[in-house]
Amino acid sequence: MSKIFGFSGNGDSCAGGSIYPNPKESSLFLPLGHRVDVYFPPCKRSRIRAPFFFSGETFEQKKCASIEVLPDECLFEIFRRLPGGQERSACASVSKRWLMLLSNICHDEFCSNATTGYLRPEEKSTENKAEDQEIETDGYLTRSLEGKKATDVRLAAIAVGTASRGGLGKLLIKGSSSACRVTDVGLKVIARGCPSLKSLSLWNVPSIGDEGLCEIANRCHLLEKLDLCQCPKISDKAVLAIAKNCPNLTDLTLESCSIGNEGLQAIGRCCSNLKSISIKECPRIGDQGIASLLSSTSYVLTKLKLQALNITDVALAVLGHYGKAVTDLVLINLPNVSERGFWVMGNGHGLQKLKSFSVTSCRGVTDTGLEAVGKGCPNIKQLCLRKCAFLSNGGLVSFAKAAGSLESLQLEECHMITQVGLFGALLNCGAKLKALAMVNCLGMKDLNMGLHLPSPCNSLRSLSIRNCPGFGNASVAMLGKLCPQLQHLDLSGLQGITDTGFLPLLESCEAGLVKVNLSGCVNLTDKVVSSLVELHGWTLEVLNFDGCRKISDASLVAIADNCPLLSDLDVSKCAVTDCGIAALAQANQFNLQILSVSGCPLVTDKSLPALEKLGQSLLGLNLQHCNAMGISTVDLLVDQLWRCDILY
Repeated sequence: MSKIFGFSGNGDSCAGGSIYPNPKESSLFLPLGHRVDVYFPPCKRSRIRAPFFFSGETFEQKKCASIEVLPDECLFEIFRRLPGGQERSACASVSKRWLMLLSNICHDEFCSNATTGYLRPEEKSTENKAEDQEIETDGYLTRSLEGKKATDVRLAAIAVGTASRGGLGKLLIKGSSSACRVTDVGLKVIARGCPSLKSLSLWNVPSIGDEGLCEIANRCHLLEKLDLCQCPKISDKAVLAIAKNCPNLTDLTLESCSIGNEGLQAIGRCCSNLKSISIKECPRIGDQGIASLLSSTSYVLTKLKLQALNITDVALAVLGHYGKAVTDLVLINLPNVSERGFWVMGNGHGLQKLKSFSVTSCRGVTDTGLEAVGKGCPNIKQLCLRKCAFLSNGGLVSFAKAAGSLESLQLEECHMITQVGLFGALLNCGAKLKALAMVNCLGMKDLNMGLHLPSPCNSLRSLSIRNCPGFGNASVAMLGKLCPQLQHLDLSGLQGITDTGFLPLLESCEAGLVKVNLSGCVNLTDKVVSSLVELHGWTLEVLNFDGCRKISDASLVAIADNCPLLSDLDVSKCAVTDCGIAALAQANQFNLQILSVSGCPLVTDKSLPALEKLGQSLLGLNLQHCNAMGISTVDLLVDQLWRCDILY
């Protein structure tokens, strides 16, 4: 074989010099990238051995025959007889012509070692074992190409280089917004050289169409996951080929594609193992496609996401009847779905296994619709409602009464929900609710309602009320009575609460707070911090006082004395000084790992010794916008605290 390629000696040099007589053809060689799959042997300076013919004062070198003069058909026959993957990669690194020739040889067209006769006697005994090992590791490798690196040439290199090293299992191609150099040619190369492909993701690659994806379907029969995002040239034709040839498909994602009902119906008919599907902004998909898909996969489909589609109440009615295996359901921005759709979906009693339900920007989520979902889906554990403008207190309380298995409730930008709905949900949710979050709900009004409390919500462990401007002292004090077993508390952005409302909450918490986030609570003072660490210091692990301008060194002293388990502390934009940092450094049994003093103008170079001492345990330190600290001090910290990531 070495004679065919013109190699001599140990193969480090070429007897005929360059295979290109014209030096300008050097551009044909494959450029080296950061990570290239083909193999590049070590190179030495070429030794010229060709004979010279002298004639008077001139001489000429006799040109030796080059393998490049052979037509592609001959090179094809040579390449398919190469003994192994290393030899194929070495040949692929010679030029783009050789690379493309090798990459277009199908996996089953390569001659085996036994038929080529290249195995040495001692190797033949292990041939079967090696083949078994290669099969076991088939589809092991993952490759990702993004932006300018996404080209057909790199895909060819991947196809050649991964074939003998476990096989390509996952491929992600993410194009750039300006230009994408991946075409159907590159996808065909992957199809021919990587039959082990199981996961394919194409994001923002408008130059790829049905031709390339059909080739994947015809040759990569092990495909399990297909993700198509912003691929306008891919139509039902390619999806039909996938459905016909890839029966193992379990995960399908379609976003901003030209795929319609016909392709979705084929997926439902042929892919009996489909477990997860996500469809977003595909205008050609309607009720017919969704209904056919759900009715065909009623016993296997567990995860479903529908976003920005032209579906109506009919699709939700079919979902409520055929979604027998669905456990996770996400509905986002479905403008043509009304209250009747959610009502019928709940009363279909087919979503008995539904555990996680998330709805965003759907006007059909009303009190009647949500109550029906609660009654028809008794096993819901997680509910997330965002931008549901027509949901009020009555619907929330009715759902809480019906959903006895609810463990997590999140409300975001639901402006008709007030304290009445919040406290009513807490009193009626049952004994399993563990987490409650309300974010940007502008309907809150701080009223002292004087509710009768038959039994508090002892199961709640995590409470988050963020950026709800009407939530004040009376509401916070009431939460303490309703939730005595809290461990995680997040009241960030509540500018209306003061020490008067927060102290009763601290006294009502019996289990011991572990994580507390009070960022943006500008009216809280050192008094709250002192009470917090005295009552819960032995359980506290995370404290965040970002933006609490009235918190000073007194709080840091109290934290240093009472919080031996604290690992994360944020006092950014607080009134702390060098003295407070020194107090933290002098604490006994203190194991702080993350410290943020960003935007603290009173922290200066004098804190260097204290920060160096804290650095024995610190893994992260934020010194951004500490204008009184010089760059030289930061440089010293960077040199000495080599284990710590420092932001400045």
